[in-house]
Amino acid sequence: MSLDDFDRYPLLFGPSPVHPLGRLSDHLGGARIWAKREDCNSPLAHGGNKTRKLEYLLPDALASGADTLVSIGGVQSNHTRQVAAVAARAGLRAVLVQESWVDWPDPVNDKVGNIQLSRIMGADVRLVRADFGIGFKDSWQQALDDVRAAGGTPYAIPAGASDHPLGGLGFARWAEEVRVQEEELGVFFDTIVVCSVTGSTQAGMIAGFAGQDRPRRVLGIDASARLAATRAQVEKIARDTARRVGLGRELRDDEITVLDGWAGERYGIPVRSTLDAILLAGRLEGMIVDPVYEGKSMAGLIDLVGGGDIPKDSEVLYVHLGGQPALNAYSGIVP
Repeated sequence: MSLDDFDRYPLLFGPSPVHPLGRLSDHLGGARIWAKREDCNSPLAHGGNKTRKLEYLLPDALASGADTLVSIGGVQSNHTRQVAAVAARAGLRAVLVQESWVDWPDPVNDKVGNIQLSRIMGADVRLVRADFGIGFKDSWQQALDDVRAAGGTPYAIPAGASDHPLGGLGFARWAEEVRVQEEELGVFFDTIVVCSVTGSTQAGMIAGFAGQDRPRRVLGIDASARLAATRAQVEKIARDTARRVGLGRELRDDEITVLDGWAGERYGIPVRSTLDAILLAGRLEGMIVDPVYEGKSMAGLIDLVGGGDIPKDSEVLYVHLGGQPALNAYSGIVP
């Protein structure tokens, strides 16, 4: 099979935009940095990287006869917000399990940002006390059972739309989109920098770029604070996606890179480098990044370029996955 053999339900404006980050590049004094903006890729509820994945899951849900999308994430999950939006667009119901993955002392954490948007879009939002974890949770199983007990037909979407047979396809297609944009811009991005937690965003990129056979690095910046588990998840999904899209060879170990150093000790908790990255991107480029994901991948980018780990002659593509609505639930991070 190839990627074209899979059904896709269009949810995006089209290719997400790419633009140079000239002031940031000059400030760091190294590689030339660009951004590809998944945060403004769709008309649905601010878009984001999960919307691109859901383009492939939604046809499967509709073909199964489902009437309810059931997913899971933290209280400020960007993913569940995008599931709510996609459900509304397709005329389906959404049940969202929102677990307390992040111990952050904002009094309106469960009322603003992503979760507020999900409620506006009509999702059945269920708050559950539970620690961070992207595996199959009892709370998610209960939600699926509840839909069935009420006579509905649920479609299960795991955290981040990642640990799903189709979870890597959206960003395998994204890799081809980048190739076309490179031709239009007259540039080759030898280094991709992207945040990794549930894994399928980076995994899909790896599988997609592997078929292009060009000297390109995809650097995942871990934001889970569980590096080994994240890398294992990326590897599993990347290898499975490569087989599904007919790559015709096994991925090499050196094609799968997830880097530690910017996540802090716990998922979802911004550290000093996160705040510094948020402020630098905002004040140099007017580009807003969030404290859970993009602030951490931006911190990684800043250090890798500034320290020379990414060579000065590199063309770097920073992948902005979205997440800004969560800033409302972190009102105290900027004094």
